[in-house]
Amino acid sequence: MATDVYAGTLAPGEPAARATRPSRTRTRRPRPSSGAALYRPWWTPWLWVAPAIIVIGVFGVFPFLNTILLSFTDARPLGGGGDWVGMDNYSRMVADPAFWLAVRNSVLYAVVAVPLLVVLPLMLAQLVYKKVPAIGFFRTAFYAPVVASMVAVALVWQNLVSESGPINTALQQVGIIDSPIPFLSDTTLLLLTAVALTVWKGLGWYMIFYLSALASVPKDLYEAASLDGAGTFRQFVHVTVPGVRLTMLLVGIMSGIGSLRVFTEIYILGGATGGVGGQARTLPFYIRDVALDPISGNVGYGAAISVALFVLTIGLAVASHKLGSKEED
Repeated sequence: MATDVYAGTLAPGEPAARATRPSRTRTRRPRPSSGAALYRPWWTPWLWVAPAIIVIGVFGVFPFLNTILLSFTDARPLGGGGDWVGMDNYSRMVADPAFWLAVRNSVLYAVVAVPLLVVLPLMLAQLVYKKVPAIGFFRTAFYAPVVASMVAVALVWQNLVSESGPINTALQQVGIIDSPIPFLSDTTLLLLTAVALTVWKGLGWYMIFYLSALASVPKDLYEAASLDGAGTFRQFVHVTVPGVRLTMLLVGIMSGIGSLRVFTEIYILGGATGGVGGQARTLPFYIRDVALDPISGNVGYGAAISVALFVLTIGLAVASHKLGSKEED
């Protein structure tokens, strides 16, 4: 009796060529047996996410792609789309000393501000983490600058550090200085003053991140470290810091991106020119100057600088992630 690899044993006299092949059945998704899902079309879930997709597309994806497209044109603020110029804007950017000055100021701003915004909020969160009487008042006081308007806060700081302001007046009265410190006219001091304002306003915001992270650190680790004779500082270094390392990485990336986007602090403290001769201008400040002037502005060139700022921001985020991964290993 002949056999076939597909149909098994053949009937007597049946040719092997007529052996039945295995049937190909189409796999179907299980259908709900009852409820509203039985009558719901496949596209219904997309209705729930459609508003978010539309908002992201209109206010996120489209402006991003349009900025890249504009960087290859000579568009003007009031002159329409402009003509295609290829890589001319990028060539001009590479040879522009004012662009590299803005890059230096932005990088310097981030290099000074990011470490402070990573470490100081953690120390502040450590201070207000324990539940003691009136701790809610101190948490609210530390968070208050976050909800204040940056323009209003910067105006207050401008009055405080001006040459005739309270800080210079007090220092002169006690004999520490003979002449007012040029916080707002010296380029380096202006940048450092703006950094101090950014750090002061961001302390409470990043403190909230660390308070959430500290709540997830096991208390047993502190008890074990205390039994081993570790003091407060050693517990902070060997228990607290490893326990909130991922949060520190997140804070570093967020504060770095925010530092590269600084505009208001420089504008209020240094004036519309960005300090004396525009020497304290950051990249967002320079983008405004070259792109939005209604007479001499070049939107295409400003878009090219915006693309460079985006690349710099992505590079900072990737570098921070790589550094955090190495420390984790």
